[in-house]
Amino acid sequence: MSHSGLRERALDVSFDVLGSLALAAGIVCFIEPASIAPGGVSGLALLLKYLWGLPVGTMTLAINVPILYLAFRFLGRRLTLKTLRTVLISSLMIDAVVTPFFPQYAGDRILGSVFGGVCTGAGLGLIFRRGSTTGGTDIISMLVERRFPHVQLGTALLLVDCAILGLSILVFRDLEAGLFGVLALYCQSKVIDGIVYGLDQGRQVLVVSEKNREIAARVIAELERTATYLKSRGAFRGQDGEVLLCVVRVQEFHQLKAIVYEEDPRAFLIACQTEQVHGEGFRPVENKKA
Repeated sequence: MSHSGLRERALDVSFDVLGSLALAAGIVCFIEPASIAPGGVSGLALLLKYLWGLPVGTMTLAINVPILYLAFRFLGRRLTLKTLRTVLISSLMIDAVVTPFFPQYAGDRILGSVFGGVCTGAGLGLIFRRGSTTGGTDIISMLVERRFPHVQLGTALLLVDCAILGLSILVFRDLEAGLFGVLALYCQSKVIDGIVYGLDQGRQVLVVSEKNREIAARVIAELERTATYLKSRGAFRGQDGEVLLCVVRVQEFHQLKAIVYEEDPRAFLIACQTEQVHGEGFRPVENKKA
């Protein structure tokens, strides 16, 4: 294996360890004492611990075994091996590191749900950032999408998590367990998006103006961004013209908007959020297999 290959492997393992530690802390320190099970295989493992006292990490690994077998058959060897490594590390973190040595928060359930979601989201975000998964519902949703292509991945994942949330209400015999679980899931998803997409997010801006040349010159000089002229034809007057296309980081958008309206107060501006921007001045283009 080349030096760059060893470096990438070391980064993968490092992100797995850090992500698994944060994930384990969220589950053991906050989610478990709050008596909630916010979806996923870890949620099922928490229910098994509540019913029979079985260790969460070991149960997470045991539940993932048949899921990983299906992943190996239908989703490929590479993804399965990366997921297996992550599952082993996270299970070890839960049972051998966090459970024996980390304190549990037994205070307000709302705080437990929020911080549990934040910690697990941070852990999953780090793991997802390097192209791995924690198995469980992630793999199940991919398998469901493969079997039923009309079902979107996010929808499949939501259905599985909702089923586990519903089961948690029955097991804990507490409607609030499901409500707090939804809160934890919401916080988790926001943190995951922030980590996975936060550094890549931007604003795609289209400007219709008679002073596009002046606007583009200031964008290049003041924001150090480039722009593109797109040929256009107005539907009302049928006149040929140009639309200015520019992509900036989120924090640069207000400066861009100020430039546009300083040059042309009558300009027509359209802005939309982009989840990822790759290329010069943004995240480098990666050509790496998962």
